[in-house]
Amino acid sequence: MSAEPAGVALIGSGSASPETVLTNQDLSDVVETSDEWIRSRTGIGERHVLSPEQGLKDIAALAGQRALAAAGVDASEIDLVLLATSSPDDLFGSAAQVQGELGASRAIAFDITAACSGFLVGLVTAAQFIRTGTYRKVLLIGADILSRWTDWGDRRTCVLFGDGAGAVVLTAHDTDNLLGFELRSDGTMNGCLTLPYQGSPNAIHPKANVAKGTYAPIQMNGREVYRFAAKRVPEIVEKALFHADITVEQVDWLLLHQANQRILDAVASRLKIPGEKVISNLAKYGNTSAASIPLALDEAIRDGRVKPGDIVASSGFGAGLTWGSAVFRWGI
Repeated sequence: MSAEPAGVALIGSGSASPETVLTNQDLSDVVETSDEWIRSRTGIGERHVLSPEQGLKDIAALAGQRALAAAGVDASEIDLVLLATSSPDDLFGSAAQVQGELGASRAIAFDITAACSGFLVGLVTAAQFIRTGTYRKVLLIGADILSRWTDWGDRRTCVLFGDGAGAVVLTAHDTDNLLGFELRSDGTMNGCLTLPYQGSPNAIHPKANVAKGTYAPIQMNGREVYRFAAKRVPEIVEKALFHADITVEQVDWLLLHQANQRILDAVASRLKIPGEKVISNLAKYGNTSAASIPLALDEAIRDGRVKPGDIVASSGFGAGLTWGSAVFRWGI
């Protein structure tokens, strides 16, 4: 534990995705759809799905290992492992499993459940631990296996989701490179996007019934989610930019949750950010929930688009409903 509060730097990224790829054409063999129908409405061309033999901890740990290697940090140096996920291998949480896989023996580990906003909530949470001097090095992982909870007979939802993981390493630094953020929730809109528990009464005693069941597949009102995102996301990005004292013109990259290309285009248009500054890998991965932002970020870093010193305006949005934005400078 550090005696003094510190700034925050994001210093290494990594990602992982399953080997199995389902194209739009593959899905047309499963449900009544087509490549043209899916691409024109979502921008998605394919998605990765995890095999039954693997778990969330496997791809989460692999993304974490790659982020640690990129940062030049050993797992034993990590003080905190944060796992943003809504699809853990264990309902009690998978962060400790990932910590064990990584060998991060000195770290405390816990899950954050905020669906598609989970990575940004985790980013802000990690920053608070570092800024207060409680911890110096944090591994933040966003990972989801939504193929487990997708109704593959529902063409409105099964075309959208994929599996993946992404991670970043955050460290204490002389300057604070998390420049500004804003987080919001509105539970009155929860019904627009849910993965609900469904149980039936189970009598365990003449005076006591309990529910026994499981979780239903993902349910979504796509039209309402689109309206919500197109309106609220630009607003929250503007608020984060205001907190950061950054203008839109100073932003090098707009990095949004990869939900739908129409949403990405609408938000960029409203913010007057040109398309060449918008990071999108939606066509290759679909909506990977908490993994989508760090997965897209890692690709953009590794192919040389995002460079040290670049300013990234990011926003996550989804189930809860929750949404948020963070503005950060990449690297040291």
